[in-house]
Amino acid sequence: MSKSPRKSIVASFGLLSAELESDKTTDVNREIPPAPSPATGNRVGAGVIGAAHRAIDDIRTERDRLKALVESGGATVRDVDPSLIDPSPYPDRLPDDDAASFDTFKRSIEADGQKVPIQIRKHPADPGRFQIVYGHRRWRAAKELNKTVRAVEVDMSDLDLVVAQGIENASRQDLTWIERALFASRMDDAGIKAREIYAALSIEAAELARMRSVYRAVPADIIEAIGRAPKVGRPRWLDLAKLISSEPASLDIARETLALKADPTEFSDQRFQRVLASLKTEAEPRPAQTLMPIIDSNGTRLGACVITLKEIRLVAENGLERDFLKFIGAELPTLVERFAALRETKL
Repeated sequence: MSKSPRKSIVASFGLLSAELESDKTTDVNREIPPAPSPATGNRVGAGVIGAAHRAIDDIRTERDRLKALVESGGATVRDVDPSLIDPSPYPDRLPDDDAASFDTFKRSIEADGQKVPIQIRKHPADPGRFQIVYGHRRWRAAKELNKTVRAVEVDMSDLDLVVAQGIENASRQDLTWIERALFASRMDDAGIKAREIYAALSIEAAELARMRSVYRAVPADIIEAIGRAPKVGRPRWLDLAKLISSEPASLDIARETLALKADPTEFSDQRFQRVLASLKTEAEPRPAQTLMPIIDSNGTRLGACVITLKEIRLVAENGLERDFLKFIGAELPTLVERFAALRETKL
């Protein structure tokens, strides 16, 4: 019989918690604490969300126990060629604008070695290869440094993997709002139940509803083209989603705006602002205009004149475009003089 998703997550998750990055060195011979025993007595439920959070608390307790196991040398860590490892099928980060932080991280790996192993699983569709559960930055650093990467292999299904990543992400402070929302979208796509998403990301039902309103209106390709946008919070992403939902042509406008060649040093916050500004401009009401056909004495239509409060626009037709517009251009000085004379007579 296969393990239940819950037990599989508990058994597999936590060996490579990000908390290990900042923990001080501990005594490798210390006693490993026992697994938590079930609570006795009746527990009054606080609804679906409360129950899910209690489940995640249990998983985190188990993670701490497994962390002690790793630190005491009880887990098998081996060196793996990074070229045999692929990223997780459920990425939880968008590309970073600033490469300096990764370069600093890579230099620390080069100087001090990889202190914390990554977590991998066998690739479900490609024998002999692996996928990352946790530790993408360490894997990338090892790959660029042409070093092997220290790893712990776990047995984990797609469902377990995406929930495990979600739990880990909940404690990471550097993920932007849209990165968390995009990861919630991938959990949704993977068939994860809403209550598990609440618990995995430490959010309430209302927050998931707001995330859904964004990622269901704004396609992933637009979000990914914009990027992390660390200074753009939930309110402005909601504004963008509303603008896109209100106008069918807005998706094309957003994609065209992002496709425009911009300053190569432009950050993702600026890309977001460009897209938002382009959609707000498009959403502004157009000024009232009058369309007046231009017809000569023989009834031949020469074009049309579009008049608003601030402009007059001439459109030539019937193959007469060049000659008619050239004529209008030559007549403009005379029209200006006539207008000035008319103003003088009224003064």
